[in-house]
Amino acid sequence: MIINVMDYLNRAKYFRTKKRLGQNFLIDGTAIADIMQAANISPDDVVVEIGPGVGFVTEQLVKKAKKVIAIELDEEAIAELKKLDAPNLEIIHKDVLKTDISSLCEEKIKIVANIPYYITSPIIAHLLGEIDDFTNKNRNKITDILLMVQEEVARRMTADENSPAKQYGLLTILSQFWADVKIVRLVGRKSFYPAPKVNSAVVSLKVREKPLLELSDYTHFRKTVKAAFSQRRKNVKNCLLSGGFTKENITRALAALALDENVRGEKLSIEMLGKLSEELLNGAKS
Repeated sequence: MIINVMDYLNRAKYFRTKKRLGQNFLIDGTAIADIMQAANISPDDVVVEIGPGVGFVTEQLVKKAKKVIAIELDEEAIAELKKLDAPNLEIIHKDVLKTDISSLCEEKIKIVANIPYYITSPIIAHLLGEIDDFTNKNRNKITDILLMVQEEVARRMTADENSPAKQYGLLTILSQFWADVKIVRLVGRKSFYPAPKVNSAVVSLKVREKPLLELSDYTHFRKTVKAAFSQRRKNVKNCLLSGGFTKENITRALAALALDENVRGEKLSIEMLGKLSEELLNGAKS
């Protein structure tokens, strides 16, 4: 399936890319083959491709899937996609953040996306929902998500409390709370045209049927997490104080969990943050 990189490069150069749309087309045939392998598309699968561009991945997806629904904002890119003339390809001219993914078809879907890096977090939230959003229609429709993102973002999505402090944070929890996340492969900047200033990575998200943690109040957990990561240079006690929790309740909760008051939020695992949220909640009720 691998096509010579010069073929992709020449086709990409023919198209006038738009910097305002964050367009960087993947021209690495090996990377495209690896994406297809990781996506594991069967003849029964419906795939929603976000940001297909001129269709280098799309033309491989339509060979494997029952149906491919391509969501693209650029009219000129859509003109190129139409040249594929694939009977199982549906093209939607729309902003993905304004698209109800759940309404696109009756079947469960897989997502494949090479998205503008500046909207990565909003797209993940759009697909998975927030950590306290149990009725998110999009997430309930999706089984798998395969994203091409900036490598730095991929590190943040897959981080834990032992990762460098800048990596572990709100995006980590947003990604992992409703999905099992892993990096499939790294992709160098020369694999794109035009070449971006940063390296990239393909990230796999296997959507969970149940959230990562079982808690009594997920909105309270979201509030706790937001407060814990609000000021990275401050300890979790001060962050929680700034987040509206009382000093007495914070002191009691940290003591109950044998946590040092000077510990920072990025050193607490997702599981420990869940326990902290529950302790703070119990203290507020008593």
